[in-house]
Amino acid sequence: MRILASDGMEKNAVAALREQGHEVVEQFYEPAELAEQVKDFDVLVVRSATKVRTPIIDAALETGRLKLIIRGGVGIDNIDHEYAESKGIKVMNTPRASSNAVAELAMAHMLSCSRFVSIAGHTMREGLWEKKAYKGIEVNGKTLGIVGYGRIGQSLGRMAIAMGMEVVAYDVFHVPGIENEHMHYVELDELFAVSDFISLHVPSLEGKPMVNAETIAKMKDGVVIINTSRGTNIDESALLEALNSGKVRAAGLDVWATEPCKNTELLNHSNVSCTPHIGASTTEAQKRIGAEIVDIINKFFA
Repeated sequence: MRILASDGMEKNAVAALREQGHEVVEQFYEPAELAEQVKDFDVLVVRSATKVRTPIIDAALETGRLKLIIRGGVGIDNIDHEYAESKGIKVMNTPRASSNAVAELAMAHMLSCSRFVSIAGHTMREGLWEKKAYKGIEVNGKTLGIVGYGRIGQSLGRMAIAMGMEVVAYDVFHVPGIENEHMHYVELDELFAVSDFISLHVPSLEGKPMVNAETIAKMKDGVVIINTSRGTNIDESALLEALNSGKVRAAGLDVWATEPCKNTELLNHSNVSCTPHIGASTTEAQKRIGAEIVDIINKFFA
């Protein structure tokens, strides 16, 4: 098979595929060029940078060679997957591989927001010693609201409970037997109302962003908002206004409405802990993603 890894691939996975006789091309193409290149590949592997929209799928159909698109990660909203599937191109992802890595980053942002880790370290490097300015809060004893209680949400929930937090979760699907004395499913409005911290773990949603001026108004004063899901799930202007007013104490953001992020006022805010979409960027997660990609390809073409 000819395999195009347009956003790169873990080196062990590339080596394994090449040892099996496959040709692996690691090359990013802009959309117009990708539409031409994809005609000559059996498999397209992407992460978050490459967008596989209808024109690219239509171009692939001209030769009919492309049979499989793999998203190395969880969300597949950067792929017009329903359209691809309707045209006979299978779309798959690697949901298990990066769950723990994303959950750990969400927890890292929670702690950074609670204890001013990001801004305090930054001011130290500027030669300041502002010890009295950074009186934080503890996560122990607080309530964490997790929106989307799939693999990532459940992993974060376990970490939070281990740190002495109470967890409330909203999800359209309730996993049976998962509730306990420290974790309960609730409706979304109740989650907004009772949570000291709110962490988003849902796909990109149509319509209004989930966190907007209306939903922020339903939250506790001084709430901390964490987003490692999709940047479009938050109305950035509403969040910035809430940060400035103090309604939102802090925000930990790994994802942005536009990437690379152009919202300098938000990312430079003193109460924002920010990272450039690195949720799955751990050595361990990338190895698991690579191994899962190899397994998907082997099973699909068996």
